[in-house]
Amino acid sequence: MSFEADSTGGATRLRFTGSLSATEAARLWNEAHKASHGQSRILLDASGVTALDSAGAALLVSVAGKEAEWREPEDASAAGVLRRFRSGLGEPRPAKPAPPFRPITSLGGAVLGMVRNLRTRLTFLGETTMTAAALAPRPWRLRWVEVLRHLDEAGTRAFGLCILLGVLIGVILAFQSSIPMRQFGAEIFIPQLVGISLTRELGPLLAGVILAGRTGSAYAAELGTMRVNEEVDALRTMGLDPMAWLVLPRVLAAMLVMPVLALVMDVTGLIGMGFVMALLGFPPTAVMNQLVQWMSLGDIVGGLGKAAMFGLAIGYIGCHAGLSAGRGPRAVGDAATAAVVGGIVALVVLDGIFAVLFFRLGW
Repeated sequence: MSFEADSTGGATRLRFTGSLSATEAARLWNEAHKASHGQSRILLDASGVTALDSAGAALLVSVAGKEAEWREPEDASAAGVLRRFRSGLGEPRPAKPAPPFRPITSLGGAVLGMVRNLRTRLTFLGETTMTAAALAPRPWRLRWVEVLRHLDEAGTRAFGLCILLGVLIGVILAFQSSIPMRQFGAEIFIPQLVGISLTRELGPLLAGVILAGRTGSAYAAELGTMRVNEEVDALRTMGLDPMAWLVLPRVLAAMLVMPVLALVMDVTGLIGMGFVMALLGFPPTAVMNQLVQWMSLGDIVGGLGKAAMFGLAIGYIGCHAGLSAGRGPRAVGDAATAAVVGGIVALVVLDGIFAVLFFRLGW
């Protein structure tokens, strides 16, 4: 393949000779365009082209532009390729398909996804309930060693964090309450305010957030890793029920440990509040008298019962997120994130339900 460029009579003559294939077109592309750049009149001589493919035709058309004079290839095959290529460029582009009505499509997809997700969660809840009912008459078949291990991981190892946050919350609540109380000379009622707030609401709620962040995500990561490594499928192949083997010990441990964590949060919060009251000049006896006078056993029992339900929901959501994990490398991280987000949302929803229930019961 050869390429020549010369100027005669005010016109630039570009002559191509030989076989113009994709390889030759790539080799001559820059040289040919450089020769034709800025020229007002171009004579493209392709009469010597003996073979042509689509890449070579693209080079000729690109170099010639719209105003060039042509000398077609004398070879019939090459001339046919060039003719088809030029006629194809003249065809109108296919019309773009009309975009779908995205709001309706998105809304429908979101509703279907929610229904599918709800059905999956209800199925998992039903399987868990049926497995627990089947093991209730024979509790010795439950893996109690696993329950104790999860109690240690979810409870004992979280005591330090609960104590720290409990003391800080008690100090913060006491200091914040003292500002408006001081205006009315009612600082003595701070133990009543902080005590009821902690035992009925903040203690179980903060302990639930700790459990969702530590234990719920750990459940999802463990079970998600087992699912990615096909260990859950191996259990089913061996005839072992993953619900009884993996889920029930974790859910039971979460439900049992939550009242303990909430109680630790309550006691340490009251200690922090007592420290602030001492700084304000109130003796410990006055603080204890206020707590005994205004707080009832129902406040503590109601908070601990609510905490047990929080633990049940967090354990269930963590296990469901782990066993529903996908197979890809991001599956474990997505499962842990879903467990934490779902656990915290469930805490808020359950807390609202309990608030309405306690109000109706006059508790």
